Amino acid sequence: MLTQSAAGAVRKASEEDLPRLAEALGRAFEDDPGFSHVLPDRAERAERLRLFFETELRTIAIPHRLAWTTDEVIGGAIWLPPDAWRVPVTTTLREVGPMIRVFGRRLPLAFRSRIRMEGRHPRKPPHTYLAVMGVAPEWQGKGLGTALMRPGLDDLDAQCGPAYLEASTPRSRELYRRNGFEVTGEFNLPSGGPPVWQMWREPG
Repeated sequence: MLTQSAAGAVRKASEEDLPRLAEALGRAFEDDPGFSHVLPDRAERAERLRLFFETELRTIAIPHRLAWTTDEVIGGAIWLPPDAWRVPVTTTLREVGPMIRVFGRRLPLAFRSRIRMEGRHPRKPPHTYLAVMGVAPEWQGKGLGTALMRPGLDDLDAQCGPAYLEASTPRSRELYRRNGFEVTGEFNLPSGGPPVWQMWREPG
């Protein structure tokens, strides 16, 4: 039986972790309503998400050194520092090739979804953004989501810094609530997409 301790210690993720972390996150989000909306073929979804996360981790997350995983790389909590949440145009252009392979003909919907999320993202006050938090399915329900977030939350509390995230399921929304986040808004993804809850956390 898998236990939290079997996942190993929580630590910063490095570039060497990238393939395993991308695979774990791809499986973690295989049934996510938002990704299911833009990638309706479940048979291909986990592999497409693996490539998606591999691209995002390499170009955006790992360079900021705010990605946390465990010794067994069972998932990750990916934070972005203040003002780094908006993806620069140059980065978007570099990602076009991989994103075509991920989303295919659904790429316009994926871009519209990103634009809607960025459009609803609070501009002020400066805050840290929890961009991704996921645990591979077989490790879920063991307290690892909270464990992965804990170093980032402790740092924010020490710095008296707020945080923001989007929750895509009622289950994740309640997890974040238990860790001090409160719902501040709700919107739907484009083309009849599922709801997304905006959540904010003051340091405490």
